[in-house]
Amino acid sequence: MPAWIDTHCHLDAPEFAADVDAVRARAAAAGVVRCVIPAVQAADFAATAALAHRLGDAYALGIHPLFVPQARDADLDALDAALSAARDDPHLVAVGEIGLDFFVPELTREPLRTRQLQFYRAQLRLARRYGLPVVLHVRRSADALLRELRVLAGAKGWHGIAHAFNGSAQQAQAFIGLGLKLGFGGALSFERALQIRRLAQTVPLDALVLETDAPDMPPQWRYVDAARRAAGTPQARNEPAELPRIGAVLAALRGLSSEALAAATRENACAALPRLRGLLGAACEGTACA
Repeated sequence: MPAWIDTHCHLDAPEFAADVDAVRARAAAAGVVRCVIPAVQAADFAATAALAHRLGDAYALGIHPLFVPQARDADLDALDAALSAARDDPHLVAVGEIGLDFFVPELTREPLRTRQLQFYRAQLRLARRYGLPVVLHVRRSADALLRELRVLAGAKGWHGIAHAFNGSAQQAQAFIGLGLKLGFGGALSFERALQIRRLAQTVPLDALVLETDAPDMPPQWRYVDAARRAAGTPQARNEPAELPRIGAVLAALRGLSSEALAAATRENACAALPRLRGLLGAACEGTACA
């Protein structure tokens, strides 16, 4: 069975509170050997880290741009303190989920647009201070994200992931040029998602990582359209167990076997988040990790 890494799933989300162990067990049975759990707000830092340790997974600490409106300046100090306390924790793999969101209208207007930028810049500086990669939220904000990354890139560039990438080919190359990988998930399973599918087919293989963004971003086979939602059918919850099937779609688009794609994206995940490599170890026994 191919061994997969879900580089972005919110197993600490309320949607998983009742059955997270069963959710993780289903993913493991499907071949998902490691998940990366990114925090979204300071109040969750300890719980996210504890969950990752209990499940044997990895985690990132950061303040998500959608949580900036309710965040306090002191939350950046809390992030600094949490990163300092966990600096030697092999399960801590990145600062994230951080970034900018210019899709939600109120976040594009002042004062929240500037406040997002302030939090993003501060968290990039913390990533630099602690020598950690970044997991970036990119939603209609690629150019602004890139500007700030370039300011701090230095000679070493960056490690990390542009999560749920949905930009242009030129923007994709800019992130790759800075050293980042591009995260692809359930969106590429929709045949009408022509731009994402084209990017997933054409960007260099060594630039791709896979993710589910569970419980959000369901693939086509779990998606409930607007008409059915209006009729009372709730949106299906996405799970990391869907990752191998998402991977199979990407493998078909690129003309690869699932085994080859799993191996490539696993290696790419470890390149993006170097501490992941140390966590694989026993997780790959009896799988196709080698």
